[in-house]
Amino acid sequence: MISSHALELAQTLVRMNTVSHNSNLELIHFIRDHLGQLGVKSRLTYNADKTKANLFATLGEGKPAGVILSGHTDTVPWDGQDWTMDPLSALVKDGNLYGRGSADMKAFIGIAVSHAEQFLASDAPFALHFAFSYDEEVGCFGVKELIADLRDASIRPLACIVGEPTSMVPAIAHKGVYRYKCCVRGKEAHSSLTPQSVNAIEMAARVVGRVRDMAEGFERSEPRFEGFDVPFSTASVGQFHGGIADNVVPRDAEFRYEFRDLPTANAAQMQSEVLAYARSLEPAMQKVAPQTGFSFETICEIPSFLGSKDDAVTRLAQELSGEKGTTLVAFGTEAGLFKNAGIPTVVCGPGSIQQAHQPDEYVSLEQLGRCEAFMQGLARTKAFG
Repeated sequence: MISSHALELAQTLVRMNTVSHNSNLELIHFIRDHLGQLGVKSRLTYNADKTKANLFATLGEGKPAGVILSGHTDTVPWDGQDWTMDPLSALVKDGNLYGRGSADMKAFIGIAVSHAEQFLASDAPFALHFAFSYDEEVGCFGVKELIADLRDASIRPLACIVGEPTSMVPAIAHKGVYRYKCCVRGKEAHSSLTPQSVNAIEMAARVVGRVRDMAEGFERSEPRFEGFDVPFSTASVGQFHGGIADNVVPRDAEFRYEFRDLPTANAAQMQSEVLAYARSLEPAMQKVAPQTGFSFETICEIPSFLGSKDDAVTRLAQELSGEKGTTLVAFGTEAGLFKNAGIPTVVCGPGSIQQAHQPDEYVSLEQLGRCEAFMQGLARTKAFG
């Protein structure tokens, strides 16, 4: 079972409202001050308006390199969800810790921070780093600034453990998440005069159809990556808006779509195919009205992640978690960004993604106890590699 100290710290973090559209500074400053009382300095990197920050701290200054414990501080909202309790209550009931962010992923952060003193006193041959980011849920924006700061400061960690909910089974791969917005500018007209118009909805629909064709092509012929629930890349359209009235040919339309690419696929090539098809439609549109066409905006680009069961950090996570095997996860994380920065990475944390983002989100105390044992084992580690 989890200790009272670790549980109380996890509860404290869950009670802070860090939904992505809010500031996370209350939580970041709490951790900064907690570490400061132990003599640990924190590096903060901010968003443009200084309302959000990442925190990076090293426990074991002077050791040659360190292992990162990584987590994101933001949560998804709960608007419209049917909760049976206050989402910020951090209620402990029936062997579970409830609350928004309990599984995803404040409990992991709280347990890590609760072991700061043990990490400082550790004889491990490496330092421990805390890396806590903002805006993961809306596109992994914060961690990009954090990683850039590490590069600029010549901080080169040995490895990274991302504590997303994997039921404490080390995960060595996940798909990428690439989302885009397409805006179509047509030319309006009375619906009785369609030859004088460019119907933005119809042009958008052609590109939507191409995205659907691509999805069917992935399912039909892409080489499988066994271990994923869906062992091929996917594409889907999530939103569509356009038109003002039945008898007005619409001037404007907008839709959003995403690719979830296998680690062996090429998301940039997928997007290039969409762009090329849209551009092929523009000459006919612009014969009617030169100002018509397509524009695209990137919403987020979260790279896929592919580690290895043979990586030292994976073996370490297996030893500390007591798990002999590894898994793959369907959801995106910051792991691909750390890996792409040259830092060997594994994903391993308490709880299940099945409970994350749901009403009455929870993580079991049994899982939190396993996570605490993981941290205690990490502090006792004598070798790495």
